[in-house]
Amino acid sequence: MADTIRLRIKRQDSPETPSRWEEFDVPYRKGENVLTCLMDIQKNPVTAGGRKTSPVVWESNCLEEVCGSCTMIINGRARMGCTALVDKIEKPITVEPMSKFPLIRDLVVDRSRLFEGFKKVHAWVDIDGTHDLGPGPRVAPEVQAARYDMSRCMACAVCLEVCPQVNSHSKFIGAAALNQVRLFNEHPSGKMHRDVRLTSIMGPGGITDCGNAQNCVKACPKEIPLTDSIASLYRETTWYGLLGWLKK
Repeated sequence: MADTIRLRIKRQDSPETPSRWEEFDVPYRKGENVLTCLMDIQKNPVTAGGRKTSPVVWESNCLEEVCGSCTMIINGRARMGCTALVDKIEKPITVEPMSKFPLIRDLVVDRSRLFEGFKKVHAWVDIDGTHDLGPGPRVAPEVQAARYDMSRCMACAVCLEVCPQVNSHSKFIGAAALNQVRLFNEHPSGKMHRDVRLTSIMGPGGITDCGNAQNCVKACPKEIPLTDSIASLYRETTWYGLLGWLKK
């Protein structure tokens, strides 16, 4: 292995300024990840050609694939910078910001579209206080396991980045929000707003906008069964559309 690693980074100072490519050579250390390389650039922002430049801007927090904030395009693939180990990826390493979200600066994008989707589908359980409500209902282990798989979403937005239905001309909320509908509708307390959630995904931007490309489930870093959730919601919304009027 060489003593240095070369990174080719797509940079842009603001949404209004043109983008550019800059290359950097950083020290190689066994077991390091792409974020470690970006930290090295931050400490010494000098290009491979010896030109002084500004530090690269990116987002990160947990550094262990839990927070979902360091999503970027690495060698053409949407993934977490914290788990992209330089020993396991092709060199030189090309790093770009996600393309489906408004750019803020360099590798930082505005993921509001993802969070607005969560708000649209009421992706939370309402409580009426913090007092002791006693033990919750008994849940079979296999049901717990299935819910746990769905609950692992870290809002990284990889599923939206790889989805062909998510673009500037579409209102599609994406697989992450749809998965939250299934998760909370199966929660004993979350079921109270089941009809609200189903209604929210039956209009424009909802489940019928899914093209079933299945890119989401292949790219999800947490291996969430996103297509299973979408299939389940297709059945639920169909029955709700046919029989929901009986509740009125």
